[in-house]
Amino acid sequence: MKNRQVFLIAGFVLLVALVTGPACATKKFVKTEDANIDKKVAEVSTEVEANQKRIAEHDEKLATIGTLISQHDNQFKAVEGEIGEVKTLIRGNLVMTATLKNDQAKFAFNSAALSPEAKSALDAFVQKLVSENKGVYIEIQGHTDNTGSDEINQTLGQKRAEAVMMYLYKQYRIPLHRMSAVSLGSSMPIADNGSRDGRNQNRRVEILVYE
Repeated sequence: MKNRQVFLIAGFVLLVALVTGPACATKKFVKTEDANIDKKVAEVSTEVEANQKRIAEHDEKLATIGTLISQHDNQFKAVEGEIGEVKTLIRGNLVMTATLKNDQAKFAFNSAALSPEAKSALDAFVQKLVSENKGVYIEIQGHTDNTGSDEINQTLGQKRAEAVMMYLYKQYRIPLHRMSAVSLGSSMPIADNGSRDGRNQNRRVEILVYE
């Protein structure tokens, strides 16, 4: 009888262990998983915060770059305006003009070399300029007809204008800072490019004298 009681008690204890054992294991597993999830959430939160900080720093850098670009543009416009004012002050009023026509200059095809006739015409211009005895600024414009491409005409006009400027400098020592050479290519014709005579008139160098 006593043995039977012992056996029943042992069976009961075993039954309780079988019932409660999995429950304890399950609770432990859940706690472990909760801890792991909490850790992962914390890691993700930290990473999100770091990304947000990097984005904020990036936005701040972009804003700084934008400010610098705006400041640069404003400075460039200011300098450009000052240069324009200086040019206006240097040039002043237009007091004299001269045109070196192609029949005088006799520029060879695609050439900027000054002929004896061109130099003679420039000598006469300088003599008139000297007689005025004024401080001046000289703008030398190179013009062409519309034969050839715009790029070629632009380059050719520039070379011819510069040839005139260098002659005035080397021959008469007119200061370079008192002169400028520009090309207008074929953009400002004074005659019809459809005729030979018209093209001949359009191939010219114009000299504008400002006081």
